[in-house]
Amino acid sequence: MMDNNDFLKLVELLERESSARIASESARAAENTAFQQMISNQNATIKQLNETIGALLEEIRLLKGPKKNSGNSSIAPSKDENRPQRTSSLRKSSGKSSGGQKGHEGSTLTMSTSPDYIVDHSPGFCNCCGLDLDTQQAELTSCRQIVDIPVIKPLYTEHRIFRKTCLCGYQTTGTFPSGVNAPISYGPQTTSLIAYLHTRQYVPLARISEFFNSVYGMPISQGTVCGILDRFAEKALPAFELIKNAVSNANVIGADETGMKENGKLNWFWTWQSALATYIIASANRGIATVEVHFPTGFPKAILVHDCWPSHLNTAAAGHQICTAHLLRELKFFEQKYQSIWATQFSQMLCAALELKKSIQAHQYQGPINARAELEMILHTLINQKIEPHYVEVRTFQKRINKYRNYLFTFLYHQDVPPDNNTSEQAIRNVKVKQKVSGMFKSNKGAQNYAIIRSITDTCIKNAQCVLNAFCTIAVS
Repeated sequence: MMDNNDFLKLVELLERESSARIASESARAAENTAFQQMISNQNATIKQLNETIGALLEEIRLLKGPKKNSGNSSIAPSKDENRPQRTSSLRKSSGKSSGGQKGHEGSTLTMSTSPDYIVDHSPGFCNCCGLDLDTQQAELTSCRQIVDIPVIKPLYTEHRIFRKTCLCGYQTTGTFPSGVNAPISYGPQTTSLIAYLHTRQYVPLARISEFFNSVYGMPISQGTVCGILDRFAEKALPAFELIKNAVSNANVIGADETGMKENGKLNWFWTWQSALATYIIASANRGIATVEVHFPTGFPKAILVHDCWPSHLNTAAAGHQICTAHLLRELKFFEQKYQSIWATQFSQMLCAALELKKSIQAHQYQGPINARAELEMILHTLINQKIEPHYVEVRTFQKRINKYRNYLFTFLYHQDVPPDNNTSEQAIRNVKVKQKVSGMFKSNKGAQNYAIIRSITDTCIKNAQCVLNAFCTIAVS
């Protein structure tokens, strides 16, 4: 039998177990509620992440897929995304207003002192009373001129051959002059104009053909135009060789090269130019092999100005000058990307050198110049200055300058040496213009022809000679 005390103990034990069970169930319920809330939060997060992932995948799809631009839609080129930024100029403001400056001598169309035609306009009656004025003496009060061009038409010159019989009975027949080789052919004026339009004005072959047909009434096919250019370039070879010799014997020579498409493949145009001559060639090679073909001994008496391309650096020369304009553009990029103080200091040094060049008199170049010596010291300091390791491009630039430091200030020791390679770039830029207007060259012969004729064109311009007249002289030869 269970006594009263045992019963009370049993009740107390059951109450404690019940309380513990209730507390455990309450804790389990609270924990379950917390888990439910966590699951709900995670579901919301998963949903948000899925939406974000979906949006990002759509963005990736759009970025990978073709986008509308000026090339595949009617969108204007100015609206194209990721357009390359225009090159910002390195020039500083001069403080002058744009246009002609005060004191600048203007120019205008002048009247001819010997006009080809004169048209008189005299009044036939009085505007007041109406009387006839034909018998009255006319007095010149003013005159005006109209400048125009005559109607252009081709001139046909017929060469006829005669035969004569001598008293001795022998028959002698005349001969056609040089250049009259076919029943009908184009003369030197036509040939020179075709070469001029093709090379100086960058006109495509099809439009040259159209021009002669529309303006002169002379139907000329594109094939005929090509044949005329081939023959003209062959006649121009002696002048081309003279230009090469003139460049080779110059004291200061600029060199540059640019890519061009020849029948769909990348080839190169090269130029070597002096103050009075420009020599241009077409080549499949951008390396030193091209230099060795045309100038095997290099330029032992000249200072070569270039953009630091290895082929030019490896060309034998009395001295070198690397283009400071190229360096300034690189330094500007370093300033924008890294906020590099070193790049800013180097730019300031180059700008100071350019200003010094303007102030040096001809007789001072061979003597000591304090400002020049100071620049050499600044260069030495900058070359040996430590640059942050993560400025990889700046450090590479510094190493390059250290290697070619003797080619940086050559222009401060020679009067005729420019600080940049702009003249050579201008001499070769016409190739890009030609390619933009006319498209790629379809054959190596066409590229070589252009190089020959363009060399003569630029040389004429440098010597203030009329390009068309020079072409006429070549065509007649």
